[in-house]
Amino acid sequence: MNSFANLWQRISAFLLDYLILAVYLAVLSALFFILPNAGSLFDSRIKAQILGFLLVTFPITLYFAISESSKKQGTWGKNRLSLKVTDTDGNRVGFGKSLIRSTLKFIPWEISHTLIWEVTFNPELNPIILNSMLVSVYGLLGANIASLLLTKTRQTLYDLVCGTYVIKK
Repeated sequence: MNSFANLWQRISAFLLDYLILAVYLAVLSALFFILPNAGSLFDSRIKAQILGFLLVTFPITLYFAISESSKKQGTWGKNRLSLKVTDTDGNRVGFGKSLIRSTLKFIPWEISHTLIWEVTFNPELNPIILNSMLVSVYGLLGANIASLLLTKTRQTLYDLVCGTYVIKK
């Protein structure tokens, strides 16, 4: 019988992965301080949103999708904690399924980025829109955590949709 990863194991693995992500984000930030006129790349909400997606969300989503569909079946953080992502039969997940899983995982993150850019460029943002976006972010995060805590197989919503599990090796 498989031992499914619990909330704290999964959070710990993500925090380890975040060390890699933080280095990447620090290098990216340093480049923007060094490059002349780099700030002009963010002079409109649409440009900022697209550039943020291309430089942050997309590469990080790919990191998770590629790592979790690889032979090791997990990111650096998951491997450090002896966790792996599997399908319903305990097999390695294909890249397509892993990409969908990672995309669904990071939807709240991307909504947050959209909200940040919207508030930055539109400080008079309608409070109903602002609150709706905040509710969607926290609602999705809360639903994923609740699902992980309440399912016997410790699956988040994106795991349930994709038919994936995070288990101990």
